[in-house]
Amino acid sequence: MSDVVVTVERVTKEYALGRTIVKALRGISLEIQRGEFLCIAGPSGSGKTTLLNLIGCLDKPTSGRIVIEGQDVSKLSPKELAWVRRRRLGFVFQTFNLVPVLTAYENVELPLLLLGVEAAERRRRVYELLEALGIGDLAHHRPDEMSGGQQQRVSIARALVTKPALVLADEPTANLDSETGKAIIELMHTLNTERGTTFVFSTHDPKVMERASRVVQIRDGLIDHM
Repeated sequence: MSDVVVTVERVTKEYALGRTIVKALRGISLEIQRGEFLCIAGPSGSGKTTLLNLIGCLDKPTSGRIVIEGQDVSKLSPKELAWVRRRRLGFVFQTFNLVPVLTAYENVELPLLLLGVEAAERRRRVYELLEALGIGDLAHHRPDEMSGGQQQRVSIARALVTKPALVLADEPTANLDSETGKAIIELMHTLNTERGTTFVFSTHDPKVMERASRVVQIRDGLIDHM
C-alpha cells in the first residue's frame, strides 16, 4: 500500500457571489503521507477550510483532481462521495455536530449502523474508543450533560470508529477554552503516534501548529510555504 493517502493536483475552487467570481483556491498541489499530523494554516479567508472540504469529499473542485488511497474522487457522483466519506474519512468539527437526542455511545455507534456492522462488533469498537478517550463513564450521557471538551472527545471517537484512512479536523479547538483545547490536541497527537491515525487540521491556533509534524501555510488560495 502506498504511503500517500491523499494527492491534491492543481486544484482550483471558484464560487459565484452574485456577478462576482470568487477564487477560493488558485491551483493547490499537495501530498499527505500516511501517519502524518498535518496542519493546514492561514488567516481567515485564505482557503484552508475550502481545501479541507474538498479533501473531505464535501465539495468538488472547479478544476484539478483529488486522489484518496488511489481513487480519483473529483468525478464521483454524490452517492459515491457519500460512500467514500463513510468508509475512508472521519470528521471532527469545531461545533462537535453530535446528535442531541442520542447518548455518547449512540453518537459513536451511528456511523457503524450506517455501514451495517453487526451489533457485537459495534459494541466492542464503541466501548474500546470511549475508554481509550477517557469517557467510558459518559457512555449513556447525552451531549447536554457533557462539557465542551467531553463532547469533542465523543466527536473524536465517532471519527475514529470506522477506522478511517484519514481524520479531518476543522478548527477543532475553536469552541474550547485554552486548557481544554490543549488537552484535545495532545489526545489527538497520542492517537496519531500510538495508532498511526493520519490527521489533517485546518487552524490558525498556534498550539495546534506547534504539535504538527508539518504545517502547510495557505494565503489567498495558494500555498505560501510547507
